[in-house]
Amino acid sequence: MSVEKALPSLVLISCGLIATIGCARWIELVPSPDDGRARASQTIARDEQVPLIMDRIHITRNGSPQNPSAETEQRILGSLKDIGLFSYLTGINTAGPTSQEKVIRARFVLDETIDPHAGNAAWKGIVIGASMFILTSFIPFEYDYAAHIALELERWDGQTMHYESQSAGTARYHLFGATPIMIDELKGHVMETCLTQLSSQLVLDTTFYAASSAPIAEPGIRTVSVKSRAPETSGPFRTVIPVSVTTTP
Repeated sequence: MSVEKALPSLVLISCGLIATIGCARWIELVPSPDDGRARASQTIARDEQVPLIMDRIHITRNGSPQNPSAETEQRILGSLKDIGLFSYLTGINTAGPTSQEKVIRARFVLDETIDPHAGNAAWKGIVIGASMFILTSFIPFEYDYAAHIALELERWDGQTMHYESQSAGTARYHLFGATPIMIDELKGHVMETCLTQLSSQLVLDTTFYAASSAPIAEPGIRTVSVKSRAPETSGPFRTVIPVSVTTTP
């Protein structure tokens, strides 16, 4: 086969390889810290379980407040439900129980940190463009995502327990591999790691959330002392003089 006939085939094969490798992507997660505590295998009886009410979900992204989505709330509640410590779980917009019912109130704080490395990506894009896309399959791009979660659970008697977890990961991709799905996958893996850490911490405090762990606080009875008040006088005592009335026959 002559060089002239083989050249188009080589160009097509090269373009196919560049397109295939250039669309590649993968996710790397930072190993979770090991606190050295084994996950407890404790269980709680059905009649000892109490409901959990989600009071608040606060989310920030790179320091800016964000509106929590219904999907995020359901994922948090689903993770807590899988532990099996609570009789049922309700969201923020659900009516609360009566004051005489034992409940756990949850407050969830999520702090997200996103770094797409925009400046580095722009420089790499210039280099790839100058090379006529030849370096597409050799220059990777990065997208970093980290999450820190704080969970506070308040028991019906006012005692609280605090839990924290964190995780981070990096999505690496080539020029044509950047898609919203890739970012969602990265966030999903990081969030799942954080929720798993929280679950492992929660089960260590199983007895704290049992219905028999504490009675319902009685409303305080306030006593008021009442003293008799002597009548006030504005001056010396006045003598009352009887008046006799004489009638004429």
